[in-house]
Amino acid sequence: MIGHKFRSCAFALATAWGMSACVSLRVTSDVAPGASAAQCHTFAWAGSFRYDNENGRGVVNPLNEQRLRDAIAASLAAKGVQPASANADCLIGYGIGSHLVVEGGWAYPPGPYYGWGWGWGYGWGWDAPYAYRQGVIVVNLYDGKTKRPLWHAAVNQSVADLSGAAAENKIREAVAAIFTKYPA
Repeated sequence: MIGHKFRSCAFALATAWGMSACVSLRVTSDVAPGASAAQCHTFAWAGSFRYDNENGRGVVNPLNEQRLRDAIAASLAAKGVQPASANADCLIGYGIGSHLVVEGGWAYPPGPYYGWGWGWGYGWGWDAPYAYRQGVIVVNLYDGKTKRPLWHAAVNQSVADLSGAAAENKIREAVAAIFTKYPA
């Protein structure tokens, strides 16, 4: 009886662990009406999004920017899209960076207080703001002739404090997730 319960618990735990390993990154994607990447047989770099002092956003690490370009080029090659030196069918824009996000931080009026302790009470409260760095990796696809945007995809993936193989793996993982939304 105990052996059966142990096996059941072990199976449930293994299943939960296995399912958590399958959790993928959430990609946001947008395609222009009537746009298709089928016209893209060659590509050139449109460039990256650079530092913006006013909004405090920018490239986290120039080495990670190169890792991002390499991952994008590999994903495009897997789709049959090759680099071109001139007159590319499509242009690729990209960005990797982070910005500060502040959430919360409001006062609420007196009212019933629920929490640990004895009895009921009234009082003022304050929800302290929560600040964190949000990382983002972005890939944009443009028509090479008209410069018209065809596709945009982004994923929240922080690489701000990563370097070397750890950064390379996270960037490749993010780009692979982004390219699951590549327009056919």
